[in-house]
Amino acid sequence: MLSPAFSVVIDTNVWISGLISRTGAPAELTRQVVRNSRPAFTQATFDELRDRFWHPRFDRYVSIEQRNALLDDIVGVAQQVTVPQAIGERRLCRDPADDKFIHAALVVQPSWLVTGDKDLLVLADTLRAEGVEVLSPADALALLAFQIPAGLTP
Repeated sequence: MLSPAFSVVIDTNVWISGLISRTGAPAELTRQVVRNSRPAFTQATFDELRDRFWHPRFDRYVSIEQRNALLDDIVGVAQQVTVPQAIGERRLCRDPADDKFIHAALVVQPSWLVTGDKDLLVLADTLRAEGVEVLSPADALALLAFQIPAGLTP
């Protein structure tokens, strides 16, 4: 199990995929992080998640009550961090909208940045040198499986 001091930055699309599907790597990963670790957010990453959750296209998949419950669960365990100006000014991703996730991961170390976004995944080697592991949801789950003692349910 990851230490509660270990932070995990999860990009918005992984959170949403986990909520909509309820099965598969994003769903299992987000549940385990909420139960056993500490999701980390900046104001910008949380605002994006909250804003995207309310998009009407998700109404047919997930009720407002379920979305509220997930946001409440996340807020209850999340680590809210502030990005120092020196980190916030860094441009590392070819999609500048994704830099906010990198910034969050750089602030909370050690950390994982879990994403399915190719613009972030291609930065794995660069960010590893700075103490951030960039992982797909499936890869993060595989690593978690080795860290949870046998017989314990996450």
